[in-house]
Amino acid sequence: MKFRTDPATIRGSIAPLVTPFTADGAVDHDSLRGLVRWQLESGSHGISLGGSTGEPSAQSAAERIAAMRTAAAEIGDRVPFLPGTGSHKLDETLEITAAARELGADAALVITPYYARPTQEALYQWYATVAREFPDLPLVAYNVPSRTAVDIAPDTVRRLFTDFDNFVGVKETTKDFEHFSRVLHACGRELLVWSGIELLCLPLLALGGAGFVSAVANLAPTAVARMYELWEAGDHEAARELHYRLHPLVDLLFVETNPAPAKWVLEQQGRIASHHVRPPLTPPTEDGRARVRALLAEGGDLTQQL
Repeated sequence: MKFRTDPATIRGSIAPLVTPFTADGAVDHDSLRGLVRWQLESGSHGISLGGSTGEPSAQSAAERIAAMRTAAAEIGDRVPFLPGTGSHKLDETLEITAAARELGADAALVITPYYARPTQEALYQWYATVAREFPDLPLVAYNVPSRTAVDIAPDTVRRLFTDFDNFVGVKETTKDFEHFSRVLHACGRELLVWSGIELLCLPLLALGGAGFVSAVANLAPTAVARMYELWEAGDHEAARELHYRLHPLVDLLFVETNPAPAKWVLEQQGRIASHHVRPPLTPPTEDGRARVRALLAEGGDLTQQL
């Protein structure tokens, strides 16, 4: 938890891991340990678990906490650990966030409650409750309106950032790039903003973003981390080159619903034991696999370390 006291140091490529399952659907802790080790060896600047790519809504709270325990033990204090701890239920959110704090997480990534479509005032009260409950744990809102049917407004982020010292940032997973700018304008550059939209990861850095939580890091962790490092070093042309080279892998992720295509590729590469996804998701269809193979032929070189 050495990054917990200075969340401003949590920057760069935070890899949002898939949750591996065995062929019969149980959480595969051995494969998860292997994925964490690979991310660390590949240069990812941090690790997340339990975001949308990790299929949290298909797992029980106990399963999510057990997976966090496995990841936290493997990570140690080598890089920041930002597990997703949110749910559509407040009691479950508090339970998982409490476990993350005890396991040494550096910050908690809390999704906006899905399905209910709360108002902005209700969103403020939701995050305020979590912030008051865990004053010593940095909190990051996870805004992903395509999945939750609600968009946390820049002014709501500003209220939370102003009112709570431990509300430190937001993961913005919206294709409305103007929204990114309005959030930073409302809150100031001290707010930590990460992009969860793959093709907006590099552009966000130009606005002063802290980095990205990009699912493509599951397939090309070194390339995604290197893109951030090149930008920070001032080699913007090389960073742009990597951005465009990653396009086929970004398209691959969404051939069918994420994370099914990524899990299939990871199994083919021997990085996880099974590509199993839990219902309501299904493995890639034959047509989907054909498209994935074609995209791998275009961008698969980046799945190897640079």
